[in-house]
Amino acid sequence: MTSFHTHRARVHDAALPPYRRHSALRTCLTRFAPYGLRATYHHLTVSARMPRFLEADPESLVRAVDELHEARELWRARAEEYAARRRVQKRAGRRRAPETAWWHQRWWGSPNAAWEHDPFLHPPLRLPDYVRRQHALLDGVELPGCPACGEQGPPVGIPTGHGRAELCRGCARVLTPCGCERWHSFEPSLRVGWSRTWRREHMTGTGEPSPHWPGVRGTARVERLESYTVDLESGVVRRDRDQ
Repeated sequence: MTSFHTHRARVHDAALPPYRRHSALRTCLTRFAPYGLRATYHHLTVSARMPRFLEADPESLVRAVDELHEARELWRARAEEYAARRRVQKRAGRRRAPETAWWHQRWWGSPNAAWEHDPFLHPPLRLPDYVRRQHALLDGVELPGCPACGEQGPPVGIPTGHGRAELCRGCARVLTPCGCERWHSFEPSLRVGWSRTWRREHMTGTGEPSPHWPGVRGTARVERLESYTVDLESGVVRRDRDQ
């Protein structure tokens, strides 16, 4: 299996056609994607000003992969340090980690799961800034606002059929879960097709977000999320308003 660095080099290779460089960027995202593959890709299209037609600015792919690389290097250094510390702890008989590293948390049941369902909902932070923020939280630093994005505005309440959950108005992270002790998944009523996102239909020919698609953004998009109850044992998912 080829490495992240191999595919990053292909993104940088101006002799390759833009579609090949774009494909290499996607492979890099399968190696490291802090917001999940789809949401991280969406973030990079906006952050790097990636136009709908890559031929207009193929260097936007370089800007995207370099931001991803910078964040990955921060993560790698910390992951190596974390692994070394765990080896010492295990030799001392501490088999259970005193804290779970943020990169080991599963998306299934994660408070950030909405990013997987709707790639337009994720922190607005540059990826290196997001990684630094998660490292600080892992160190026990008390940071203001949403743990994911730092948003300090009032949360958005979403009815679950059993109560209410509170989500970050900026990135849809679950800040306060429903008190029913079941796990709820929050998914968009306005579905976003991955193929349309992959083709960058949300971007203009000059690398700016399109004002026309998708039509609902920001807090208004969070407010339209729908709650689903997830049975963690069976994997059955039911929309709460249908129960």
